[in-house]
Order: sequence, then C-alpha cells, then structure tokens
Amino acid sequence: MKIISWNMAHKHESWRYLLDLDVDLALLQEAGRPPPDVAERIQADPAIEIDAAPWETTIVGGRAGFRTAIVKLSNRIEVDWIESKSINAAESGDLVVFSPGTLAAASVTPPTGGPLVVVSMYAQWVSTHVRAGYRPFIFSDGSAHRIVSDLSAFIADVDGHRVVAAGDLNILRGYGEYGDEYWAARYQTVFDRMEVMGLPCVGPEYPNGRRADPWPDELPRDSRNVPTFHSVKQSPETAARQLDYVFASTELADSLRVRALNASEEWGPSDHCRVEIELADGA
Repeated sequence: MKIISWNMAHKHESWRYLLDLDVDLALLQEAGRPPPDVAERIQADPAIEIDAAPWETTIVGGRAGFRTAIVKLSNRIEVDWIESKSINAAESGDLVVFSPGTLAAASVTPPTGGPLVVVSMYAQWVSTHVRAGYRPFIFSDGSAHRIVSDLSAFIADVDGHRVVAAGDLNILRGYGEYGDEYWAARYQTVFDRMEVMGLPCVGPEYPNGRRADPWPDELPRDSRNVPTFHSVKQSPETAARQLDYVFASTELADSLRVRALNASEEWGPSDHCRVEIELADGA
C-alpha cells in the first residue's frame, strides 16, 4: 500500500496534482475544498472518496477554509473514516479533537495484511501571550502536543496497536530555532512523548530524501534531516527545514519505507514536498 502525506498549502493546483498520482491513500494537511473541475473528476471516479468533514479548521479568531483530510485514491484498499468531534459535542468513546480540522483519522484495510489506523496531523501556529515578556512571536509545539493528546485515544498500551500518523507539525527535530538549545529541548518533548506511547518517528530522513544544500548553519552536521518545506524566499532547490514527519507503531515500523519526495523535479506545487509512505505486503 502506498500512502502520501502532504501539506497542500490550500492550493487548487495541489488537488489537480494529487489526482494524477499513483497512490492508494493521501493524508492531507491545509487542504481546501476541491475546485469544481476536481470535484467533477472525483464524482466520476468510484475509486476516489473523501471524508465528509467540513472544509474548515478552528483557529484563533475564527475558522480557516482548509483542514486535514484523508482521501482514498484506489480500489485496492478499504477505508472507514473515523468522525472527530469537538470536546463540547463529543460523547464517551468518540474521537475528541481539540481544534477540529487539525486531525483526521480512518481505519484502512490494505490489499494484504491487517487493518490499521491512519492519521493526518497539522499543528497550527499560535502567538505568545502579551505577558510572555518578549516581543510577540509564533510557536507550534503547544499545538503539536494537543494533537498528540488527541491521537492518544487510539493508544491503550505501548504495544498492541497498528497506527501510522503523519503530517506537518511545524517543529524542528534535533535542534531549535537558529540552534537554540531551549527550543531544541521543547521540540524534542513532542517526539519523546510519541515514542513513549509506542509511536516512534520513522522518518523521513537521509538517505531517503535530499539533504539541504547549502547546509544551513543552524543544522547540526550529523543531522539526517531532509528538507520538506521552503519559505517564500526559497525554492525547492534551496529548501532547508524539515517540518513533516511520520510516526508508526513499533509493530509496523520495520514494514514501512518513508521517503521525502524533495528533489526539485518531484516537489510539486506546494511549499511542502510530499512524503511517501510504503507499507510492505502482508504487514
């Protein structure tokens, strides 16, 4: 089974690009409502299905017109979407999501092997409080921890689960902003917490993706990070930061191949590259 995780940057062109890919399943972030031409293609193709959640995300100050989504793209798999609910609308046993639109989940049955839960994640930026003591700036590790809390609903023990969770967490791995040790430690708590739950980070990392070139001063020389995002001042060729990650149950980790499709010729129309996740037959 072939999966991609992709922040689409709420672009119509990303939808057109997606439907031409040879994959079974897409875990999307910042996905806006498909444009009319794409919606027609989806309606005409019985192999393609999308979860029915509203095309919006709860954000500070209101709602944004994009969300996480899970899209079935082939007849080789079966997908049962799991409805998420806000805490004020949920009942016992529901999937509670702190910020609706930041997490989407489904149960997937691959062509061979047992079913698994897949999760698309997006950690949104928020601003520091006016009493923080410094000039205002944005951060996302708090949002990432809320997603980990939401995701924990699928984890009853360190073993015995089959979960693949992927997406844009907007945090750095192995270092902080401009090499800052304080932020490096804060970011690491997200990865540590996932691993404690039994969901270690499984990539992407070098050599399964192109390394940053030129090498950024802030990145440790022994880092195996691969860039998955470029700013408005950069291009796929000069991208330097990894913000997208894949986590998987220990039972599945050795059966997964995770690769950042970050070469310039394969990057695509978004400011994030796609992350390819392949699950071996029979896993």
